[in-house]
Amino acid sequence: MGLLNIIRRMHLRQKLSIREISRLTGVSRNTVSKHLAANTIEPKFATPDRQSKIDPFAEKLAGWLKTEAGKSRKERRTIKQLHADLVVLGFTGSYARVAAFARKWKADRQHEQQTTGRGTFVPLYFAPGDAFQFDWSEEFAVLGGERTKLQMAHIKLSHSRAFLLRAYPLQTHEMLFDAHWHAFRVFGGVPGRGIYDNMKTAVDRVGRGKERQVNLRFLAMTNHYVYEPEFCNPAAGWEKGQVEKNVRDSRHQMLQGMPDFPDLAALNAWLEQRCQELWRQTAHGKQPGTIADVWAEEQVALMPLPVAFDGFIELSKRVSPTCLISFERNRYSVPASFANRPVSLRIYPDRLVVAAEGSILCEHVRIIERSHHLPQRTIYDWRHYLAVVQRKPGSLRNGAPFLELPHAFRQLQDHMLRKPGGDREMVDILALVLHHDEQAVLTAVEMSLAEGVPTKTHVLNLLHRLIDGKVVGGPPLDTPQALALHREPKANVERYDGLRSQIAGGRHAS
Repeated sequence: MGLLNIIRRMHLRQKLSIREISRLTGVSRNTVSKHLAANTIEPKFATPDRQSKIDPFAEKLAGWLKTEAGKSRKERRTIKQLHADLVVLGFTGSYARVAAFARKWKADRQHEQQTTGRGTFVPLYFAPGDAFQFDWSEEFAVLGGERTKLQMAHIKLSHSRAFLLRAYPLQTHEMLFDAHWHAFRVFGGVPGRGIYDNMKTAVDRVGRGKERQVNLRFLAMTNHYVYEPEFCNPAAGWEKGQVEKNVRDSRHQMLQGMPDFPDLAALNAWLEQRCQELWRQTAHGKQPGTIADVWAEEQVALMPLPVAFDGFIELSKRVSPTCLISFERNRYSVPASFANRPVSLRIYPDRLVVAAEGSILCEHVRIIERSHHLPQRTIYDWRHYLAVVQRKPGSLRNGAPFLELPHAFRQLQDHMLRKPGGDREMVDILALVLHHDEQAVLTAVEMSLAEGVPTKTHVLNLLHRLIDGKVVGGPPLDTPQALALHREPKANVERYDGLRSQIAGGRHAS
């Protein structure tokens, strides 16, 4: 470019001839004439059209680079790995050629993004009762004095923008089902559609385009509440932008600086109340009035709320010889009559229900331990082992399930085990809870201890008197409805005189 500038200055300013310019610059006259005829300061050089070794693999490599760009930094293949994979396909070029292609591809991609900006979108409109949006986020809260990691469910009505937050320890099916029930309960009805990302609890497999293989249990919930699930394209969070924004806004509106709570139930009660307060305080933006005003109008368009979906996940378990089943690194007791037999475990967010042969066997509070360093816990119900100790009364002395007996039973056991045959008598007293109200049996034991006669005979006597209502100060016992008196009988001795008058002149035994 500098030489061209000199040639043009000599010719146009100094009016030198082509011969003189050629002599002064050392460039041939033909070359000087060609540059002057081109009338430009930017020379054009002919590039030979030669095929590169990477050309047959350009489309394949560009596809790989696009796929890798969508992955996290730790999961991406390096350029060296891509070169090795191309060599397997028959590429004979060097690593430098692949690296140069990758640099040019990234530069073109950045230029395209800068040219198009953040993208072009169409504003969305949702009719009243049309749809809601759902998403999860990970948050922290102080529960019982301990900082705990929680999974926060965000549900938002697309028209009125009413929203609800609910916290759970895990992102599992039963937690998902419970979040939907509470959201529909607070919203006062069910919209026509639900918009989700491709979460694993809802989608088993993502197909081409909008094709999805929906999880059967999730599909059962949508059919129960009669709404249509819709799933966004992968990595297209703007398709449910309202709830995505709600995740961000809720952190500074509610979650940051919130108080400590004794347990998860208290936190969720506070979240529900706080969400409804924000409805009344926040302007809708698109409609006149607050979110609460627009929600009151939208509620008429929602489908009436049906009964709650029985949102449990069912697993098949086999009871061990020690009458235990295992779940989430913990063990739970089952009635001894089902030892060594298969049972069905129904998992709810807060409890575990064991069923078999069409009936419910028992229920336990679910214990969720997030740390894998904690020891395995065993949750016993001593009532489940009564059938075993009736056959083996000696196991009552050191049986682990019986460490959790009520205090009165423990005191009576200390007295019973001091005499011969006390194991058997104690087992007989505990077995009374299988046929009588447990509180009545416990009261009879407490009264026998207070009277200083801790024996089986005395406990049975007191229990029968309690049941017959002959003990003052005993606990009120619920009478079965079938035995309740609708008309209280009255004492009337005059009826006997009426019987005497029916026998004229008769005599009766005195």
